[in-house]
Amino acid sequence: MELQLSGRKVLITGASQGIGAGLAHAFAAEGCELYLVARSQQKLAQLAAEVARGGPAVHILPRDLTSPGAVEAVLDFAGEADVLVNNAGSIPGGTLWQVDEVRWRQGWELKVFGYINLTRAFYPMMKARGGGVILNNIGNGGENFDFDYIAGSTGNAALMAFTRALGGRSLQDGIRVVGVNPGPVATERIMKVLRARADDPDDPDAVQALTANWPLGRAASVAEIADLFVYLASDRSSYTSGTILTVDGGITSRRSIT
Repeated sequence: MELQLSGRKVLITGASQGIGAGLAHAFAAEGCELYLVARSQQKLAQLAAEVARGGPAVHILPRDLTSPGAVEAVLDFAGEADVLVNNAGSIPGGTLWQVDEVRWRQGWELKVFGYINLTRAFYPMMKARGGGVILNNIGNGGENFDFDYIAGSTGNAALMAFTRALGGRSLQDGIRVVGVNPGPVATERIMKVLRARADDPDDPDAVQALTANWPLGRAASVAEIADLFVYLASDRSSYTSGTILTVDGGITSRRSIT
């Protein structure tokens, strides 16, 4: 399917690893000009070198999005972006008593308020140019309320509401706002979570056993998530706004009264 994304300018936050790096490769394969933001200069430079081979231009901005002036710096860096992919952020796991106020606020500052503040900055620019796409990588924790991931479940639920509220009217301005809720994805982050929960974190079999009840006995691949973002950014998805697409192999749909 021809997605007609060639030449579009795509801004990806949290782009240096995991899903963010997968998104960079996927959009580059469609001929998009990339604007990549993350904390690590080294990782960004390495990724840019990988995706730029024979492809479109890649620009990088090493920046902590919680630092003073970060939103303004990103707007100066990529204010002409046709597509904004909010992807930066990792909210800590734990119960209400394990995640203190400082860590809770730090996690929300980067992900929840990070997504909101970048959207607030880029939306008027897109509107003035006649349109754009804002994609929020949220997470299925916002649908599956988890006692042991309370800060993340609450934060993701807030971003789901934000996406639906804004995206419900944004097409009036020619802008589509859509959320994606991945379940477990095969990244280094999920491996850290599994090792932390395993009886023996140094035993690969014990770690792997924790995935046995997942659909197909595995996490989603990064490509399975990134490809959806690429489609949603394209004009093939021009009537999609104000909604959340969950990609977790059916985990969320397994709810039962038995």
